[in-house]
Amino acid sequence: MAKSEKGVPVKQIARERISILFNLAEGEREDSTLSSRYVALAREISMRQRLRLSKQQKRSFCRCCGTYFVPGKNLRVRVQHGKVVYTCQECGNVVRIPIRKNTNQVR
Repeated sequence: MAKSEKGVPVKQIARERISILFNLAEGEREDSTLSSRYVALAREISMRQRLRLSKQQKRSFCRCCGTYFVPGKNLRVRVQHGKVVYTCQECGNVVRIPIRKNTNQVR
């Protein structure tokens, strides 16, 4: 593909579309098929343009089955042994995120 010389860069347009799709997925919390489709489209755009998703975006869907997380409905969140544990209720995938200690505390 040829690079465009004028106008808005393609990656900037892709970032905007990805954020729009994640906002739409958040709005469609009742319909899980639509929100999962929005997430799939956002992931396709990010892979095609070689863009990284933000931490918030990465943690809002299941990497295994692609469903958009709604805590209490299809996501179980627990804190165990210094980690936050996300469990997808659709496929059973488990993600463990370490809790970082804040070293800049005032004593």
